[in-house]
Amino acid sequence: MTTRVIIVDDQAMVRAGFAALLAAQSDIDVVGDAPDGAQGVELSRRTHPDVVLMDVRMPEMDGLEAARRLLDPPQGVSHRPKVLMLTTFDVDDYVYEALRAGASGFLLKDAPPADLISAVRIVAAGEALLAPSVTRRLIADFARQRPAPRKESSALRLNGLTPRETEVLELIARGLSNQEIADALVLAEQTVKTHIGRILAKLALRDRAQAVIFAYESGLVSPGER
Repeated sequence: MTTRVIIVDDQAMVRAGFAALLAAQSDIDVVGDAPDGAQGVELSRRTHPDVVLMDVRMPEMDGLEAARRLLDPPQGVSHRPKVLMLTTFDVDDYVYEALRAGASGFLLKDAPPADLISAVRIVAAGEALLAPSVTRRLIADFARQRPAPRKESSALRLNGLTPRETEVLELIARGLSNQEIADALVLAEQTVKTHIGRILAKLALRDRAQAVIFAYESGLVSPGER
């Protein structure tokens, strides 16, 4: 299957560069680009992409507001793409808020080209992408800078998980991949995927990124822990 992508960034050269790189991949189709969040939302509603690459800081409407509108569409709009935030800064308050809103993750703009291509494929497949190589530090920083207001209710929701599911959630929050979790718990990778599916269903979470945020909100994982 081909992954349909749009690029939303206020810098024309960034849009052109990313588009050329992604369009060269046989499994990725760049179906449009936009210079600000408002036009990005309108373009997404018209083209129905699988993945939206969304810059954080833009005029007219920033990436955070645009992501919120795409991930929580108004009544009558059923399309909800995966949103991958793009940022120049490796610690950015907007990115944490975007993850809480349901974005599938974020990527630094100066990441190697191979990382951008991989990120689109990972997000399109339904996984979360939380800053390759700096996941643990960044998420811990976000959690420390933006303490969640609903920590007690989040902790109560943890009670609905089995001990094994709680273990899996903790390892997700520490940045481990499915295979790494499987190795750590001596399980088959498919079993780990099953546990993750049950965790998301029980906690009413959209994806892995929200699971990481939830783990910090509930106190299951503390900032700075490894």
